[in-house]
Amino acid sequence: MKMLIAIIKPFKLEEVREALTAVGVHGMTVTEVKGYGRQKGQTEIYRGAEYAVNFLPKVKIEMVLDDDAVDRTVEAVQKAAATGKIGDGKIFVTDISHAVRIRTGETGADAI
Repeated sequence: MKMLIAIIKPFKLEEVREALTAVGVHGMTVTEVKGYGRQKGQTEIYRGAEYAVNFLPKVKIEMVLDDDAVDRTVEAVQKAAATGKIGDGKIFVTDISHAVRIRTGETGADAI
């Protein structure tokens, strides 16, 4: 099993969700987060005063997948989240050693 973590622009969430549903991903966890990478924030103007916004709003999507679903899921997220501009985000894939469904006690791939 693998955990896929994607950090994307908030307005791309619905497109990514639709792409994931199309490739058979049935569940995910979504968290609103803030951060920055190479873009190092941005400058905003509020009531005529300029100020720096060091952390930009992003959305973090987490899902646990069978090993055979990882490549098509990464491809779906990458295509749906891309704008071609700086700050599109990142995708990380890590190993999951164990999973348990709390309600039924199912373990491993059956738990996801």
